[in-house]
Amino acid sequence: MQTSLFDAQAPTPSAGKECLPYDGSAILIPDFLNPEESHQAFHYMARSIEWQQDTIAMYGKSIPIPRLNAWYADPEIHYSYSGIHLQVWPWTQELLALKAKIEAYSGHTFNSVLANQYRTGNDSVAWHADDEPELGHQPIIASLSLGSERYFRLRHIANRTVIRLLLTPGSLLIMKGDCQHGWEHEIPKTKRSSGARINLTFRKVYPQLKK
Repeated sequence: MQTSLFDAQAPTPSAGKECLPYDGSAILIPDFLNPEESHQAFHYMARSIEWQQDTIAMYGKSIPIPRLNAWYADPEIHYSYSGIHLQVWPWTQELLALKAKIEAYSGHTFNSVLANQYRTGNDSVAWHADDEPELGHQPIIASLSLGSERYFRLRHIANRTVIRLLLTPGSLLIMKGDCQHGWEHEIPKTKRSSGARINLTFRKVYPQLKK
């Protein structure tokens, strides 16, 4: 994939749909990338990202997390979660091209991206919120989906209401406002997935806020 991948004549993505009824915002833009852009981006990321499988400590044991991941960011922008400290890789031109397209659409800037690869329907991520202090009080996270479609679930922290979204290839989900404080989210395991999915979550990290 080259930075010229994006077709200047392609239709402008839609305004998107608000998916949360209260306590934050989650806007889904299903047509953010056209099918050709999405296809090329997926195959580039699958073979070129520095994928790794980390482990997490549970019940006194080190257990491999059920997905692959990688962290790309501006220099000195580090990130960790659940005791996992991710190696920082420098931006590629292809990731920068996607970042610029998302920034132009959303009006927000990002200095990092967490890439996740769900190899089969057995790969998943458990309920959590992206509420680490270094992401700021009201984090803005732009999540781009490539490859196989998967269901994404949001659960209200107080009343346990669950909202299920189908994230299709080329779709963009922008979570902002109080979303990470009012809701948690997951990618559950599934038997219906027939192939790999790559998720790129663009973030703004503020190192000075880290506790």
